Amino acid sequence: MEIWQKNLWVLWFGTFVASASLTMVIPFLPLFLIDIGVNENTEMWAGLLFSSTFMAAAISSPFLGSLADKYGRKKMIIRAGFVLFIVFTLTSLVTNPYQLLALRIFHGLMAGYIPAVIALIGTNTPDNKVGYALTTISTATASGRIMGPLLGGGIAHLFDNRAAFAFAGILVLLSTLSVIFLVKEEKFAISGTRSSVFESFKLAASNRTFSMVLMVSCIVSISVMTVEPVLSLYIVELGGAAKNTSLLAGFVFSLVGITGILFATSWGKLADRIGFRSVLIIGLAGGAIGSFAQIFFHDIWGFSIVRFIYGAFFCAVIPAINGLVVRSTPSDFRGRAFGLNNTANQLGSMIGPMIGGLIGGMFSTHGIFVGTAVLLMVAIFLAQSISESKAASPIVANSEPKKELASKV
Repeated sequence: MEIWQKNLWVLWFGTFVASASLTMVIPFLPLFLIDIGVNENTEMWAGLLFSSTFMAAAISSPFLGSLADKYGRKKMIIRAGFVLFIVFTLTSLVTNPYQLLALRIFHGLMAGYIPAVIALIGTNTPDNKVGYALTTISTATASGRIMGPLLGGGIAHLFDNRAAFAFAGILVLLSTLSVIFLVKEEKFAISGTRSSVFESFKLAASNRTFSMVLMVSCIVSISVMTVEPVLSLYIVELGGAAKNTSLLAGFVFSLVGITGILFATSWGKLADRIGFRSVLIIGLAGGAIGSFAQIFFHDIWGFSIVRFIYGAFFCAVIPAINGLVVRSTPSDFRGRAFGLNNTANQLGSMIGPMIGGLIGGMFSTHGIFVGTAVLLMVAIFLAQSISESKAASPIVANSEPKKELASKV
């Protein structure tokens, strides 16, 4: 097995664990608030806990990306893994919501596990295998999102919510140790630019293709989060008074993740043949049509079929964006590039629910589906102006050539 393949499967496991650990505990935060005695303003606290993490991550991601370019992506994966271990372990011990809020902010500021993984994979994989590798990693994220709530719910049922947090911390620690001993970062380009957030934004703005990719990434994130907060309520509404509507809601929610597992690697292989830009446009078009089509189905099973088809196309979008980040930036900017991309995602995650709430209040859930389709069509328009090339577009702060070095981290 070649080094890039070994890295891919070790990091697949680490990404799966990181994703599962988050979904093991995040959906249960409102219940955990009740466990620690928050019986008033629970909804306010829950919203604050979620939004504070998004905000913190949006602020810190460019800085963490610059550290990755300076010290190596493997070290950033290890750092983020230990941060998650500390956060989950301490969360199992909190006694009031203020402690929980502080840990959530710390989590947002210092984590960044999956962006660091994507940066390492994108830089240390042969050019003709990047699409396959990135989409394979996306299946780890999708699998973790599906399995996480099952693991978390099962542990909380057998023990309690504190045990679920502690177990998540142990899982992340084990995956981090596997990265320390098994992953090799061969290609590490030392950055010749200053490690500052301002400089990162300045260099990114000088690259039109990369700037356009960031805009598409933000719009895609907005489109997802516009509908997601109200989707479970809509699914329960479609289920009517039938028994087990909550179970049905969980099943429909998981469909998009299941399609990612089933179809993502096929999209990645296609991207290696026809290019990430083409796959991105196809995925966005399928997502737009699928979003609009959801307004015509008023029973749970028809809606589920449309969600499955929507997911089969939309699972191509995020890996294609990640591939375009790789294609549009040189390797010595790759950490900062994925940090900025993560910032775009987090901003979209904050803006999306506000847009969804506004549209839902003025119209209905069907209006949100239409709004999501419109957003994805705007993303298609922007994606058409992205020029993809095999060689990364230059991003430089000075005229001195940069030297590619092999790094044994």
